[in-house]
This record gives sequence, C-alpha cells and structure tokens, in this order.
Amino acid sequence: MVPSFFSKFFGGAGRKGTDDEVVSGERISRRSTGFNEYIRAISREEGLKILDLGSTSPANITFMTGLGHKFHQEDVLRSATDKALVIPNGDGGTTIDVHRYFDENLNFERGEFDAVMFWDLADFLPEPLVKPLIERIHVAMKPGSTLFALFHTKDAGPDAPFYRYNIASKDTLELQPARAYRLQRIFNNRHVENLFRDYSSIKFFLGRDNIREVLVMR
Repeated sequence: MVPSFFSKFFGGAGRKGTDDEVVSGERISRRSTGFNEYIRAISREEGLKILDLGSTSPANITFMTGLGHKFHQEDVLRSATDKALVIPNGDGGTTIDVHRYFDENLNFERGEFDAVMFWDLADFLPEPLVKPLIERIHVAMKPGSTLFALFHTKDAGPDAPFYRYNIASKDTLELQPARAYRLQRIFNNRHVENLFRDYSSIKFFLGRDNIREVLVMR
C-alpha cells in the first residue's frame, strides 16, 4: 500500500541527487515582479525573521542575512515524504497522517515570523496537508507580515518539473532542478483566494511561464 502513495506523489522512482536532492539539469533564470515587491516590503527595516519553506538553499540564506535578517528554513515537502506518515485511508488505499506531521514539523510560536517564502509548495504537497499548513503558517506570521507564493496555471501538466528556488537578486530567481515530485493539482485564482481567506489581502502577478505569482499580507 505504501508504494502506491509514493508512486503518486513522486511520479515513479524519481531521480537521485546530492546536495539536498538537487539533480543535474539546466538552471533557469526568472525575473519576478512579485518577488521584487516582496523584497521591497522586507527591506524597510533590518532584523526581521524570515521563514523559507522550500528546499535548503545557501543562496537564500546568504541573501537574507545580507539584508540583516534572521533566517529560518524548514523543508515542508521533504518532511511530507516520510514513509512513517503513511497510513491506511479506510478505502483500501493510503493517505498521510496529518496529526503526526504537524506534531513533528512547523512547531512555531504565534506571531513568530515577519515574512514567509512559500514558493510553489501548495501545488506539490499531499492534499490533506495543504489547508492545515497554510493555517499553521497564518498563526506563525505577525500581523502585517508578507508571504510570497507561486502557483502553476492550467497550462501546466502533471509532469511539470520541480525546482529549488534560489534568490539571485532582488528581482531574479534561479530555478534549480530538484527531486522529481509530481504536480498534484492546479489552483485557479478563486481557489488561491480561498486558501488565504484568513489573510488580510492578496495580490496576483501573472507570469509568462505558466506560473502565477502571489503576494499575501497577514
């Protein structure tokens, strides 16, 4: 039963790699209006506490600490692939133990973070984790804080590649091929708004590469 869950999540055997499971392949440089606005929002003062929920990126650590901020990283997608989390779903298949996942991950204080980099994780996470994770992050963010996220558009197929996002500059991201997680779903604008319904505001930036950028205020 366990292999069926991981086959659906990874899309097969996956690709092997080192350095936090990055793999060989061409890196893509991507200009980002939404990320530029995110950086402007967190550059008004030093000493902010920044949360990166993607794959560990030395470039992101260097960039954020260079702005004078405190950096915290937690790879929520990699944590979600722990085989110990897989349990029967009652229909002959398997699902993920949500309670155990949050007992072991994302143990933050209320109002701990000034900004969050969520990247495109909602598109790749197991379905049972998506809304509870966003709710957990909402609690961990300070009022007035900012979250940056990316969402695939309807043009993206299930074999859309998974990337680690490295900060190259205040308005440019480097997309580095990483472990072969399978795209789980596509959110339209209304779905995204519903995900962040407890937040104070949301702003969309439509890119030209099947990616929608989102800037959310707590």
